[in-house]
Amino acid sequence: MARKYGRLTFRLHDTTMHLFMYQLQFLLAKEETRNDLFVGFTDVTSAADTYGGGRYIDCVIGDIHDGLMILDFNKAYNPYCAYTKGYDCAIPPKENDLPIAILAGEKNYGKKMH
Repeated sequence: MARKYGRLTFRLHDTTMHLFMYQLQFLLAKEETRNDLFVGFTDVTSAADTYGGGRYIDCVIGDIHDGLMILDFNKAYNPYCAYTKGYDCAIPPKENDLPIAILAGEKNYGKKMH
């Protein structure tokens, strides 16, 4: 289970967009992961140039300063289920489906599992 932690608002190519970040409930039980946040998203490149199930960006509560956070798409990565079977990966919600191509971050790698 995940809960919405906040909404990220950013501009790209003169368009204002939003992504929600989440806090995974099972991580709250451990001191070392209690502040971890997660942004899962899909975009126009999903299933073509990047993993079809979406990509993730990890961050922590400490990355937020005065209500602002740097959203670095260069850190977008494919979940484990993009590489091997046996993992249940979180599917980004529809509200995190971007109508543009995010060309930064990890692309498809090796053979496709899905």
